Amino acid sequence: MISNKPVLGFIGIGLMGKPMTLRLLNAGFKMYVWNRSPEKLQSVTEAGAIACASVAELVKAVDVIILCLADTEAVEVVVNNGIANYGSSGKLVIDLSSIHPETTRQLAAYLQRQCGMGWVDAPVSGGVAGAEQGNLAIMAGGSDHDIEIARQVLMPLYRQLTHMGEVGSGQVTKICNQMIVSCNVLVIAEMMALAEKSGVDAAKIPAALAGGFADSKPLQIVGAEMAAGTFEPVKWRVKTLLKDLNMAVDISKQQGNAIPMSGLATQLLQLHGSSGYLEQDPATLIKLYSKTHA
Repeated sequence: MISNKPVLGFIGIGLMGKPMTLRLLNAGFKMYVWNRSPEKLQSVTEAGAIACASVAELVKAVDVIILCLADTEAVEVVVNNGIANYGSSGKLVIDLSSIHPETTRQLAAYLQRQCGMGWVDAPVSGGVAGAEQGNLAIMAGGSDHDIEIARQVLMPLYRQLTHMGEVGSGQVTKICNQMIVSCNVLVIAEMMALAEKSGVDAAKIPAALAGGFADSKPLQIVGAEMAAGTFEPVKWRVKTLLKDLNMAVDISKQQGNAIPMSGLATQLLQLHGSSGYLEQDPATLIKLYSKTHA
């Protein structure tokens, strides 16, 4: 039975994991942390988190394990090589990572068989700023019981948490989110490059379109960065969008759906990434179109 103030374990102290861990600590949770690169733990241990030498040590000490990892493979490794071997009935995994829905279902079923643990897939939207401010949008899949625990545990992190259905449905919803975001950012980059080549002050475009039908958060945030040529610090990465779009393409093939816009976005992001921008901010996509139209 998980208490009203469960002990938390956080695995993955990266761009998103760090601010989320700090907010959970500030909310009064006792927290254990583990990261593949231990040097990244300093900022959260200084704030009160307890560093663990292994995933096994963390799993044994906590009630709820929160994952925020880079990709499907990273989650599989942590689950198969640590959580499954040391978990126990009544504990819960909340996975904030964006990974393949089918793998999510398989891992959740495996943990349930292996040690009786529950699973909530709860990928987030809102970026580093949303994590820092506690206004993320979370789309979650899992049982009603486990979702209620996730609502309480993650409350310091979100503006809204929507229960989308059974395990895996949160991941599908996040992929849908990324289809919209990716296509939006790509057309913003294309538009900004065209405006610049046409002699328009592209820096004025976000303000000029604010409140109109073409307005969006990506336009106001990424559009301004593109116009200013501000690509540092990296707040999210081209490879993250590409990873999620590749999953969209895979799911569409399985379901027999046509996703031509997202398919083209995948190809363009792959082209940009192959030019050395995989680890860079998506605002750099304006360089793709500046080259194209030069």
